[in-house]
Amino acid sequence: MTTVVVSGALANKYLNGGEAWVRLSWVLGLQRLGCTVQFIEQIAPEQCVDRAGAVAPFEQSVNLSYFENVTRAFGLEQNCALVYGDGTETSGSSLGELESVAAEADLLVNISGHLRLDSLMSRLRRKAYVDLDPGFTQLWHAAGNTGAGLAGHDTFFTVGESIGTPECRIPTGGIHWHPVRPPVVIDEWPRATEGDPNRFTTVASWRGAYGPIEFEGETLGLKVHEFRKVIGLPGEVGLDFEIALDIHPGDAKDLDALHEHGWRIVDPKVTVPDPESFRSYVQGSGAEFSVAQAIYVRGKVGWFSDRTVRYLASGKPALIQDTGFTRHYPQTEGVVAFDTLEEAAEGARRISASYQDHSQAARDLAERYFDSDKVLADFLEQALE
Repeated sequence: MTTVVVSGALANKYLNGGEAWVRLSWVLGLQRLGCTVQFIEQIAPEQCVDRAGAVAPFEQSVNLSYFENVTRAFGLEQNCALVYGDGTETSGSSLGELESVAAEADLLVNISGHLRLDSLMSRLRRKAYVDLDPGFTQLWHAAGNTGAGLAGHDTFFTVGESIGTPECRIPTGGIHWHPVRPPVVIDEWPRATEGDPNRFTTVASWRGAYGPIEFEGETLGLKVHEFRKVIGLPGEVGLDFEIALDIHPGDAKDLDALHEHGWRIVDPKVTVPDPESFRSYVQGSGAEFSVAQAIYVRGKVGWFSDRTVRYLASGKPALIQDTGFTRHYPQTEGVVAFDTLEEAAEGARRISASYQDHSQAARDLAERYFDSDKVLADFLEQALE
């Protein structure tokens, strides 16, 4: 039996149900393949906060309670550990127990290079890096920025399927990047029939996690700049558009503009704070509409959102900005790509006019391309070769 350590940010991204599903999909998906899986997360003392956002002791932090609640909900509490600081405190297994697991493990799946603790990294025989931020990761590496944590890994994977191909502008830095698609555990995401077909939703951060980045004399902006290009969409098509949007109070003008153009805005920390509420929100929607980070779009990295994959599995069509993914997936029904406001409006009309066909095609796409049984079996074969 293959033993796999998966590492990624869960407690560090508390009250973010979508991010929780990213890590859960790897853990649950690998378990389905018969692997013994141990999930390990590190958290720095300054990241542990109370409900008011003030730095708090580990045992009193909302991070710890969130971690324990989520892992318990999926029956994972015996296979998960949250390591505080240098490991003097943990939730779940002790640091010594985790060191023993690491020494026996066949593989580390290090999502975004999260695991850095040397006492664990030095014991792991085979380490696979999984890049969720294609373009950012490679350009940081090219600039000599070690923040992405690429060092010390044996093999590298990215959800940017076009990285390393002629159509993609992003440098590889001499690394062979294996493409890996965002996995979805199909049994956790059955096709859902509820939801208004004319209601397009998404979950988003207005500015994203990272600042603008310079590339080939161009400043690649934030997701906000892509949203502004299509802000008039609700008025163009007369359909309902809603975003569970993380937006800073300093962006009040943008928020006002969204409201003025007919967007409904809800608070993601209230609407989708955990995996179950996120699943309910997606499955209660009609379809997804979303833009992408500018670096994904301009770099043509072939990025496909893990969030979108869960919409598709739920039988919810997706109207999404093209990042070069159209080179990798059929352009028929279920997923409609756009570059301009006019293309987005036409795509929304197409989905609304033939909703049932698009809904079935969405589910079919998820089963064909993103089923964790297929995605992770291929991943393991490459990571362990």
